[in-house]
Amino acid sequence: MSAATQTRRYVKGGVKRVDNALLAPIDLSLLVAMAVIIGLGLVMVASASLSIAEHQTGNAHYFLTRQIALVAIALIVAYICFQIPMSLWQRLAPWLLVAAFISLALVLVPGVGVTVNGARRWVNLVVIRLQPSEFAKLAFLIYLAGYLQCHQKQLGGFVQGFVRPLAIFVAFAFLLLLEPDFGSVVVLAIASFGLMFLAGVKLYQFAILLLIGGASLGSLAVFSPYRLARLTSFLDPWQDPFNSGFQLVQALISFGRGGWFGVGLGGGVQKLSFLPEAHTDFLFSVMAEELGLVSVLIVIGLFGYIVLRSFRIAYRCQMLSMPFAAYVTYGIALMLGMQAFINMGVNMGVLPTKGLTLPLMSYGGSSILVTCVCCALLLRADYEMRQKSRKMKQQIW
Repeated sequence: MSAATQTRRYVKGGVKRVDNALLAPIDLSLLVAMAVIIGLGLVMVASASLSIAEHQTGNAHYFLTRQIALVAIALIVAYICFQIPMSLWQRLAPWLLVAAFISLALVLVPGVGVTVNGARRWVNLVVIRLQPSEFAKLAFLIYLAGYLQCHQKQLGGFVQGFVRPLAIFVAFAFLLLLEPDFGSVVVLAIASFGLMFLAGVKLYQFAILLLIGGASLGSLAVFSPYRLARLTSFLDPWQDPFNSGFQLVQALISFGRGGWFGVGLGGGVQKLSFLPEAHTDFLFSVMAEELGLVSVLIVIGLFGYIVLRSFRIAYRCQMLSMPFAAYVTYGIALMLGMQAFINMGVNMGVLPTKGLTLPLMSYGGSSILVTCVCCALLLRADYEMRQKSRKMKQQIW
């Protein structure tokens, strides 16, 4: 059966059943879920950062004020990105890849890259520090989506479907590991490999990717002293609760104190110099302590809903012969879902500690900016899918 015939059948049979859902220009429920997460994130950043902001700057609302400004800027940038057609994103993909590669290299240049807590991950732009790895992950996925569309017929081949994407990924991973940013490599690897699998890379090639990626990440974790220490402390943080297991122990205490409904907003004590990076990496733990297990389940549900709706959008794009939009949507859904999963897993003690923020919630300019752009691309793909669906429906009926 030809792709055109499949598309007609989908439009005639499938869209007819979802006419009401396609009346709106975009998926409003997806937009509301994103807005709720951003709003809850601002509330928790306000609560989690009061003590550390007062101690570091003398202004208890320093981080909240900056986060509100960053969210406002991110939403403006996201709105601009939403206006850009997916076809233009596809043409820009190679240039975005080059820009991302250069920015990752600049981080390693003395005097340009900024080192914080032993990691050189930021570029100092005087007014703000940018984290190129956040931009690089999105740029690579956009490029990979364009590559997969252009080489759809050759994806079964060893070189086109396997070697070239892997070579580019290895170059990016190498620069990220020099920072070092092991967490971003893991997220990018899972999102990229998952996207390649969904695009049609043969199963045996995908198995090779998994073996190579798993072996490489595993060897990096085992043979790097500080990563090995994180891994062993994760397995039993109570063996050294005041040193290597300190972060995880404090996070677990936060969850234990929170119970079902928490101790009340602002009433948490773990953020008071006990829980490191309370307003960034461990914001989820602060929320669990103050708002309880109910809030944890709500946030997990919201992220799960965003990922599922994104997959639904990607599937519809595929059925309407919009492969680039579909692949971008798949990639972003995998990236956001995996980063949220890892951050939550770290906070709950089921994964080793990683320096990854919780998307749309944690404090940080680069993270909130890139994540909002990701959301804009999801909504843009949904918008173009709905527009094409209506046009095709009108032609058929």
